[in-house]
Amino acid sequence: MTHHAAQIIPTRQLFGPGPCNPYPEATAALGLPLIGHLDPAFIARMDRTCEGLRTLWGTRNARTLPLSATGSAGMEAAFVNTVQAGDVAVIAVNGLFGERMCEVAARAGAEVVRVDHEWGTPVDAGRVAEAHPNPTVIAAVHAETSTGVVSDIAALGAVKGDALLITDAVTSIGGMPVLADDWGIDVGYAGTQKCIGVAPGLAPFTISDRAFERRVPKPQSWYLDLGLLGGYTNGAPGGQRTYHHTAPVAMVASLEAGIDRILAEGLEAVTERHRAAGRGLQDGLQEMGLELFAAEGHRLPQLTTVKVPDGVDSAAVRAYLLENFNIEIGSGAGQYAATVWRIGLMGPNANPASVTLLLGALKEALAKA
Repeated sequence: MTHHAAQIIPTRQLFGPGPCNPYPEATAALGLPLIGHLDPAFIARMDRTCEGLRTLWGTRNARTLPLSATGSAGMEAAFVNTVQAGDVAVIAVNGLFGERMCEVAARAGAEVVRVDHEWGTPVDAGRVAEAHPNPTVIAAVHAETSTGVVSDIAALGAVKGDALLITDAVTSIGGMPVLADDWGIDVGYAGTQKCIGVAPGLAPFTISDRAFERRVPKPQSWYLDLGLLGGYTNGAPGGQRTYHHTAPVAMVASLEAGIDRILAEGLEAVTERHRAAGRGLQDGLQEMGLELFAAEGHRLPQLTTVKVPDGVDSAAVRAYLLENFNIEIGSGAGQYAATVWRIGLMGPNANPASVTLLLGALKEALAKA
């Protein structure tokens, strides 16, 4: 058999907005012996994984599980299970993923009330609270991947009233504190490919008892129906697991290993590692004369947005980094696609060596540009 050069996959340094390079333990777990999705050994693994996710989410919610799809399906599950035709969804929009929330909620039949913010700025809880007197749900992104901004979710939890609070924690979970119970998050979704340091493919998800009791009884999505999924991950009455779908057993093994790696280091230590790496990168970029995009005081350490200097071809710099250093950084999102770079230091990439490599490589790329 002839092997073509195109089949040789290069080893990249994934410093974009995600995926990041996975933890070695997570990669190794993909090669464990495959077992069935109803095997008692897998059920035990799923239970351990769900318990680990409760720790990362800062919750005791019984229904905390990895959905068998990426973070975007987590977003879809959040809305199809909580809103239906005529329900009001107040959604804070301060970037691309707030925009997507609006789209998903509208497709579920909700009356969407947008609360728009300038991209690069955090969500204003007061404006959200004033947007509608009696919404069914309030939704916001904790760490906006498109802009590198963190918002105060606890402030939204304090003003949600009777509404359910839906939170996107895709870029925050596993890299900074997420305290679902303390903050009043009713429904939260995330992804595995960012600070959790696992390949993309699962959506860590949590839903409170309060939200589950108020869920849409027969949502438009069979696959993402949390009522059906609960019987598979948590067990039906009597402890019997009910078949729903064939779970991605290898990915769950990888997620368990990634969570174990994080918890062995300690959540506080992991948070500090991400914070130090982000601070080092952002200080270094500013010392090079570059301007950061996100509002000062609200910048994510794990995802830095930096303005492309005037006269510099954004795509040419990214291509130079990829071709000469095997480094991937991301372009901006939406209207900022050509004027902002997104640089991620997530999971195992959040370390001083990554900062030194990135700054040196970027300095050379800019000189060539």
